Amino acid sequence: MNSSCEPEETRKLSVEPEETRKLSVEPEETRKPSGGTRTLALTVCSAAIGGTFQYGYNISIINAPTNYIQSFINETYAERWGTVLETPQVTLVWTLIVSAFSLGGWLGALLAGPLSVRFGRKNSLLLNNSFLFAGAVLVLTSRAARSYEMILVARFLVGVNSGVSMNVQPMYFGESAPTHQRGAVAFSSAVFTAFGIFLGQVVGLTGLLGAEPLWPHLLASNALPGLIQLVTLPWFPESPRYLLIDRGDREACVRALARLRGGEAPALEMEEMLQEQEQQKSKSGSAASAKTPCSLIKDPDLRSQLRTVMAASSAMMLCGNDSIYFYAYYIFLAAGIPPEKIQYITIGTGASELTASILSNLLIERVGRRYLLVGGYGLMSFWSVVFTVALILQSRGVAGMAYVSMACVFAYILSFGLGPAGVTGILPAEIFDQTARPAAYMMAGSCMWISLFLVGMLFPFIVKYLGSFCFLPFLAVCLVSAVFLGLTLPETKGKTLAEITAEFDRKNGVKKKKEEERPYMEVDEPVREHYQLGKAQDLDPELKNGDCDPN
Repeated sequence: MNSSCEPEETRKLSVEPEETRKLSVEPEETRKPSGGTRTLALTVCSAAIGGTFQYGYNISIINAPTNYIQSFINETYAERWGTVLETPQVTLVWTLIVSAFSLGGWLGALLAGPLSVRFGRKNSLLLNNSFLFAGAVLVLTSRAARSYEMILVARFLVGVNSGVSMNVQPMYFGESAPTHQRGAVAFSSAVFTAFGIFLGQVVGLTGLLGAEPLWPHLLASNALPGLIQLVTLPWFPESPRYLLIDRGDREACVRALARLRGGEAPALEMEEMLQEQEQQKSKSGSAASAKTPCSLIKDPDLRSQLRTVMAASSAMMLCGNDSIYFYAYYIFLAAGIPPEKIQYITIGTGASELTASILSNLLIERVGRRYLLVGGYGLMSFWSVVFTVALILQSRGVAGMAYVSMACVFAYILSFGLGPAGVTGILPAEIFDQTARPAAYMMAGSCMWISLFLVGMLFPFIVKYLGSFCFLPFLAVCLVSAVFLGLTLPETKGKTLAEITAEFDRKNGVKKKKEEERPYMEVDEPVREHYQLGKAQDLDPELKNGDCDPN
């Protein structure tokens, strides 16, 4: 070999063929350094405690002070205008306060895409805490200011925070985890959501912050997890895919990937990211640029993926599971539970979803995404039927039906936690490439929050006018979702983006031209060899262009 044009890194590879071959053929799944696993786990905890944890926490803490805030609304109105509001009017104002969270979430979902592209995944989560702290200040001062409008604005800002984190965090996790752990790591978002729900219910007990004088502190307690994230998350790396594909910073990508994997950047994983980068360059002729929602909708190659994600995100909220947390008191009161025991029963609902999400986190890499999602909606359909029958029998005075109804609610939540709660958030990260992913999350998040707003506004009226048949609309949503997703969603477990895209094409009868596939599948051999050791050094330009004489 002509050593005059051979860079030092290549000479090292040539004199150590045995070590190179080992790194080239050794499966990535077998290399699991404890340091990398620990760094990834701590990154997940730091991001999630100020991310999807906040969504669950803020859903549940609003239940405990319901009566206190409604009284505060009436008292404040009477002080201003000398007359009290009627019960329906108080309920309307309360419903607006609750629904402001959903509207804020919608705005947050729309902001998540531009934020994640402009500032990165990690920095977007850090900046997102500003909405949370502003909301905490408003709610703490609302009583002194005698303004229930400040509570409404505070809930709107908290919703913005949740909307951003619900989109950016799964994106961050999906791009930071290795393929064989991608589902479990991304599903941890659902685990922290359920943990937030459970902890919010515990903190909302009357013996803690659920007493009448403390309700402003209860609503402002969400600032503490945000503060924990601000202190801890800056110490952990940014998404490697974002650094390489969005920013074009190969050196930073290798360093981040090495930290997340415990010492070196795995060759196969680096190769896959380089392939995706090459594909984006071949499509645009330059560095990759993020798609907008409009361009994503117009892209015929991604239409089936977008349709599937939008349907799954809408179904996640239209199935009515989160309405149980918004209006848990009314549901259990209608089920015949004594008012003084309801706060303890609602803790059981949070514990059920937390248990189910942990179990699903353990199963997702074994069972797969598709089976958990379709199976979860199938079980929810079954329990909706049982719940409706139990409510009908309860209205006719059949003994014990109140507790059967309560058991159905728990079973419904367990079924939701087993599949739809976590798998839905993973899908955009797995079936869209780097340039389409932020826009896909914007579309999915918009569908999710609009659906949550509609259900939150309509559910009290559904209960009022449908009575014992109040879960029939949710039954229809679950049945349609199970059938539609079963027919359109391929299994994504352990597959690369190219394999998943091919599955979608096969299911939808789309045949791609070989010329379109080739840029994605080919990466210059010297670049591939360069990353066998996960190093960050640049290749010699002559070698990279293939000008060095191999002889």
